[in-house]
Amino acid sequence: MQQRKTPWWRPDIYARRRPNLLVRQQILHAMRGWFMARDFVEAETPALQVSPGLEPHLKAFATILEQPDGSTRPLYLHTSPEFAMKKLLAAGEPRLFQFAPVFRNGERAALHHPAFLMLEWYRAGTDYRAIMADCESLLRAAAEAAGQTILRWQGRTADITAPWRYLTVHDALAEYAGLDLATCIGTDSLRPDLAAMRAACAATGVRVDDGDSWDDLYFRVALDRVEPHLGLGAPCILYDYPVHMAALSRHKAPEKAGRPPHLAERFELYACGVELANAFSELTDAAEQARRFAADMALKKQLYGYDYPVDADFIAALEHGLPDCAGIALGIDRLVMLLTGAERIEEVLWLPVSE
Repeated sequence: MQQRKTPWWRPDIYARRRPNLLVRQQILHAMRGWFMARDFVEAETPALQVSPGLEPHLKAFATILEQPDGSTRPLYLHTSPEFAMKKLLAAGEPRLFQFAPVFRNGERAALHHPAFLMLEWYRAGTDYRAIMADCESLLRAAAEAAGQTILRWQGRTADITAPWRYLTVHDALAEYAGLDLATCIGTDSLRPDLAAMRAACAATGVRVDDGDSWDDLYFRVALDRVEPHLGLGAPCILYDYPVHMAALSRHKAPEKAGRPPHLAERFELYACGVELANAFSELTDAAEQARRFAADMALKKQLYGYDYPVDADFIAALEHGLPDCAGIALGIDRLVMLLTGAERIEEVLWLPVSE
């Protein structure tokens, strides 16, 4: 007989978690104040969406919407509010943010939970460099509210007030894994050279298994050799990803890209080896966006045997005209974890999803 777990609501269990929750409350209050001081509006978009998010490896929760006339149609709990918030940008909002509960199936570990709080914000008329600057300022405000400038995770530390490190994906792979990203990508931005990636990984001692995709090998290298070094001593921004790994991001202009080619204006924020945020200079070309979505859903179908519908209304908003803009998704729970020293995400949630 399976032993019943101690309930999270039991007073002695809750009392140990409550100090983290009070810090969480202070952080959220400070972040809202930061945005309001900069003329952002706080959006509230529906969690139920036609398309949950189209990243190939994310799994969504599906449901059925029953109409008053008895008809039904499938909907999903969103994995991110991104599509809805970009529609508001197309509608004319220049700066907006949202603290959105989001949902991802199949994820439960120290740093993962099936329901968690995501902060997203967007700026029109700018690019990912402005969002990088936002991150430095906003995280300092959050740390001040928490009364703690040192982020901690599994014996690693990062001082938010120290100078941040800015590192390209190309340089990170070269420094920590001995890989040349240009060689590994090849000449096709959406179909990187798998044979070249396999050869480069094998030459540098990275395990290569039969059936590994380009992305499988990249993530193995990133998880084992790169990410443990990111954000030690101070937060780190890892930027300029291969285009096929940034389906919602615009290309880096040729005159800016340098070497290697086929880069996108995407960055991730790390502290203590933990990914905290993912950001883009947003793609505004509707036809290119539709092409990338189709490629991602073809990959999802190949890998998992199913795919998700594309939100036609989102593509229509891009066709109508999405302004040049940039945006980011930041995991609030992970940030609170690192500012409180919590070991598991459940320690900073008011109540976790029941197991």
